[in-house]
Amino acid sequence: MKKTRPILWILIIAAVASAGYYGWQKFGSPEAGKTQTAQKGPARPPAIPVSVSPVQKADFPVYLTGLGTVQGFNTVQVRSRVDGQIDKIAFSEGQMVKQDELLVSIDPRPYQATLDQAKAKKAQDEANLANANLELQRAMKLGEFATAQRVDTQRSTVAQLTAQIAADEAAISNAQTQLDYTQIKAPFTGVAGLRLVDVGNIVNASTQTGIVTISQVEPISVIFTAPEDQLPYISEGQKAGALKVIAFTTDGKKTLAEGKLAVINNQVDTTSGTIRLKAVFDNKEHTLWPGQSVSTRLLVRTLKDATVVPDDAVQHSTNGLYAYTVNQDNKAEVHKIKVSYAIDGRSVVDEGLSPGQQVITGGQFKVQPGSLVSTAVASSDPSQNKVRQE
Repeated sequence: MKKTRPILWILIIAAVASAGYYGWQKFGSPEAGKTQTAQKGPARPPAIPVSVSPVQKADFPVYLTGLGTVQGFNTVQVRSRVDGQIDKIAFSEGQMVKQDELLVSIDPRPYQATLDQAKAKKAQDEANLANANLELQRAMKLGEFATAQRVDTQRSTVAQLTAQIAADEAAISNAQTQLDYTQIKAPFTGVAGLRLVDVGNIVNASTQTGIVTISQVEPISVIFTAPEDQLPYISEGQKAGALKVIAFTTDGKKTLAEGKLAVINNQVDTTSGTIRLKAVFDNKEHTLWPGQSVSTRLLVRTLKDATVVPDDAVQHSTNGLYAYTVNQDNKAEVHKIKVSYAIDGRSVVDEGLSPGQQVITGGQFKVQPGSLVSTAVASSDPSQNKVRQE
């Protein structure tokens, strides 16, 4: 028994050493690592993170964008039609004045005197006419005792005085008109501008200097231009009804008002190849002001069931436009496309894409045809993160 125990221990130690050597040869040596790597093959490249959006079929409004200038629907420079001194100014600068509201009062005394004089002249002539009629009646009662010359002369006197009274009535009407002109009133409802004269100034009908400018702002108009090649579409759209026009601030960020196209100018500007258009806005909130520059959008037509993608999906190259899509294997595919319209961050694709496809809208600079991608789709819930991983 004592001799067998050392032999047993020797056998156990040999077995453990053999097992350790085998394990080192298989897993620990450089040759073993190379063998495992060779068996697994080359490492798979990581997926490229991108943002995607679906290709949609939707109605697409076609707008013509341009720049316009706001004009008062009616604008007038108020002037005096008689000479005289200003006694009263009845409006405030910037005030909304109503039609027939008193603006300025001119000293009426000279014109009142002229009117009174014309009325007195008419009364005098009426008295003379009454006396002439009596003389004519007496001459006619005399019969054969009155000469024909006397009767004819008296009839002529009556006719002359009748005509004189008619002239007196015209003089009275003219004097009354001149007197009315001393009360200058607003021709229409609008906003009064800066006052050009003060109380005490002398105004003359012959001078071109005005008293104030009034602009009608309810409604108000905008004059803008459109390319002449769009004129057939504009004319065709007007046959179905008034076309909608939207006015924005010049940077296009804020909507000011919505109106309708009212007038197409009767001639194309040959130097610029554009046609002038006039739109009318109700402007109840006074968001538009005469002289203001605005950006305009004219709704010409609406494309039904158009293929629409985000603008970020459209890429440019020397060979034209293209877009990347993601297939079922999460690999990128390139498609040549044709775009007809682009507005408000959306583009209409005429060729190259179909509704339902997923187009890459972000991260394209790393993508090549066949690249493996990991997608992130924009979330429709504003309370959630902007993108969600697919």
